Amino acid sequence: MPAESNEQPYIPADHQLPAPPAPPAPKRRVWVRVLVWLALILLFALIFLLVMRHRTKPAAGGASRRGPGQGTAAVNPVTAERGDIGVYLNAIGTVTPVYTASITSEVSGIVTAVHFREGQMVHKGEPLIDLDSRQYRATLLQAQGLLERDEGLLAQATMDLGRYRDAWNRNAIPKQTLDDQEKIVEQDKGTVKNDEGTVQFDQVQVGFAHIVAPITGRVGLRLVDPGNVVPANGTTPLLVITQIQPITVVFTIAEDSINQVSAPLRAGKKLVVDAFDRTDLHKIATGTLLTLDNQIDTTTGTVKARAQFANANASLFPNQFVNTRLLVNTLHNATLIPTSAVQHNGQTAFVYVITNNVAHTRTIQQGVTDGLTTEVEGIHPGDVLANSSFERLQDNAKVAISNRPQPKTSGSVTSGSGAP
Repeated sequence: MPAESNEQPYIPADHQLPAPPAPPAPKRRVWVRVLVWLALILLFALIFLLVMRHRTKPAAGGASRRGPGQGTAAVNPVTAERGDIGVYLNAIGTVTPVYTASITSEVSGIVTAVHFREGQMVHKGEPLIDLDSRQYRATLLQAQGLLERDEGLLAQATMDLGRYRDAWNRNAIPKQTLDDQEKIVEQDKGTVKNDEGTVQFDQVQVGFAHIVAPITGRVGLRLVDPGNVVPANGTTPLLVITQIQPITVVFTIAEDSINQVSAPLRAGKKLVVDAFDRTDLHKIATGTLLTLDNQIDTTTGTVKARAQFANANASLFPNQFVNTRLLVNTLHNATLIPTSAVQHNGQTAFVYVITNNVAHTRTIQQGVTDGLTTEVEGIHPGDVLANSSFERLQDNAKVAISNRPQPKTSGSVTSGSGAP
């Protein structure tokens, strides 16, 4: 048998079949590449975050990079106390003199003398201004002359009446003559009264030329000088006198608080009113409430009140604006803390109570606030509270008690932020 040969049979070139095309690359290889790149990106991002977290981690004993609630915060402590606190009604008031006298002239004339100095304290009845009174004195002298003449006529008629009565008793004259004489006497009496009224009027006119102080008070700026001619009942005052001792302050009270004020007044209790300056920091004077107005202002829903102050040192000035605080009640045995220790989270008030160097949040109910002190419920007298470093405090945060003295502030302190 002939041996098998591995040689392929010869096929002419023109009879060879074309080579099949290369198969296309599968699509899943593209997705594999995308997933690989995403995995690498995520890996690099994770490594970057780990490196950054390691760099921002605080070193042992370091406090410069601590966040809120991390590490130990140094706080200034305050202690809740038991005491009394006043319930006040605050308002803006106007200093109002008890009396204000605008002096005008009742007669016309030339100013001959000015007896006061600007800003001088004058007493009732002291001379202020003199006007030329010569014409009024001359008129008074004429009226006095007429009075004397008519008084003489009355005396003569009265004497004749007595004679006529004697003659009538002797039946020497008719009754008509006696009656006529009686009426003549009555006429003369009326004439004398008219003359007396004229004399009194002229005396008043002469007195108007000598102007005196109607009240005790402080004189304002001088508005006339000697030689000026002033008219009778002019619209421009010659001077103004205001009583400043005592003096009053008029302020308003909300209608919802009227019962708090009117009830003690009806019982005869004196309510204390303090007057503070415009900054509400310095107390100017202390007085007592006099009365409330007799009606409520419907446009504002308030009622006016008037308080009186002795004003011995003249610290209250007429028309000055002041802040008033009316004491209507006093709470006894209340729990009191500094207002600066109270924190707020929305409508919720809370404090940090320190126990064994750990701060615990405690929700409280705020009551009356008097300056830098607030009455609260929810803690007990003797509790130690944090009064600083609120930005680094949270519940169960470790604290270190600092003996650094508290800075002294005036007025209300705005509480810091925080969350219980």
